[in-house]
Amino acid sequence: MTTFVDRVELHVAAGNGGHGCASVHREKFKPLGGPDGGNGGRGGDIVLTVDQSVTTLLEYHHSPHRKATNGKPGEGGNRSGKEGQDLVLPVPDGTVVLDRAGNVLADLVGHGTSYIAAQGGRGGLGNAALASARRKAPGFALLGEPGDSGEIVLELKTVADVALVGYPSAGKSSLISVLSAAKPKIADYPFTTLVPNLGVVTAGSTVYTIADVPGLTPGASQGKGLGLEFLRHVERCSVLVHVLDTATLESERDPVTDLQVIEEELKQYGGLGDRPRIVVLNKIDVPDGRDLAEMVRPDLEARGYRVFEASALAHIGLKELSYALAELVAGARAARPKEEATRIVIRPKAVDDAGFTVTSEDDGLFRVRGEKPERWVRQTDFNNDEAVGYLADRLNRLGVEEQLLKAGARSGDGVAIGPEDNAVVFDWEPTVMAGAEMLGRRGEDHRLEEQRPAAQRRRDRQAERDDAQRDFDDFEPF
Repeated sequence: MTTFVDRVELHVAAGNGGHGCASVHREKFKPLGGPDGGNGGRGGDIVLTVDQSVTTLLEYHHSPHRKATNGKPGEGGNRSGKEGQDLVLPVPDGTVVLDRAGNVLADLVGHGTSYIAAQGGRGGLGNAALASARRKAPGFALLGEPGDSGEIVLELKTVADVALVGYPSAGKSSLISVLSAAKPKIADYPFTTLVPNLGVVTAGSTVYTIADVPGLTPGASQGKGLGLEFLRHVERCSVLVHVLDTATLESERDPVTDLQVIEEELKQYGGLGDRPRIVVLNKIDVPDGRDLAEMVRPDLEARGYRVFEASALAHIGLKELSYALAELVAGARAARPKEEATRIVIRPKAVDDAGFTVTSEDDGLFRVRGEKPERWVRQTDFNNDEAVGYLADRLNRLGVEEQLLKAGARSGDGVAIGPEDNAVVFDWEPTVMAGAEMLGRRGEDHRLEEQRPAAQRRRDRQAERDDAQRDFDDFEPF
């Protein structure tokens, strides 16, 4: 049964925004109390957060589909809909978020680091929020936007200071078990270790983490065996330790050849040439192993390697090795640039940036792309003529109609707003008026313009007094 997973494909879907409400306040003796439709609630986000208590992506391997809750629609009486609840997904430290094409979206390192993998949809405005001096009683509301959805890839790269690399059964798991408190499974079989093991080592005043990387054999960098699955765990390490088996029973192998093979695989994988190396000749408790270690040590030192002889079983040479690793780790930490506080960079839009583009396609279709036009289209209820007229007003104010004219569009030409796979297409008519507008200006109710009888009588009397005053002022005595 799988207990460790370091790569998963996750299907995420944020919550949809709630629709706005179109409502009119009704009360005794107030038949036209004005619009009181509330706004829709925002949809929930999908948030990835680093949690130190999580060490594997196994949970998402078994449940790869995750969805946040939707926002609730608005209601009458100026009651806004409830916002959707964010779905927080805990991930291990060192998780890399990628898209399906392999592009890195986020590198999550450090407890509490978060990334919004899918943004929740915006709630639609109710007709109370859409009311203005010119549009006193909107008979429509905006729809909620759909939340983001798609597929992302999560890859775990172990966060460790030291990486133990070498052939299977070279003694990497044994070394990490005696250097730290980690208790990995140990046996003398090829590919016994199927998951990276992580331990914490204390050497003097330096505390560092050490990990063994299993499955490295010839061809691992090209995907042979399990090597390619675990080579990514070496990337974050500051020091590489070659664990060489001096007591192997395979006649065609020797420590120098093993070192050359593993180095070639690391070179093929790439990006690890600048890491300091240490060589550990393991299993010197075996008589033949000690003899072989004494034979190959001068050759390895001549190649520039710092060599240690050790035995995990007999606990030989472990103290010297742990302090040497602590020295290299401390040097690597001191060489790192100091972290600076995050700077907030403000990049205002250019003065001539309209926020959208209009392009003419080969089939005679004019396509409008831009954040605002596409969002407005998604929020429009096309079954409501007044809402369509409101959309036309917004596009006209943004300058879409002007740009269409400059691009050569004529009455009756097809115009598409949005991407090819999800666009709204219509026949364009310049300065078109919706049918509902024939009754008055868009979004206005002529009934609200009617005055009460008493108020009208006062206005009539005031008008008579004004006329009498003008007659008196115009009177010229003989």
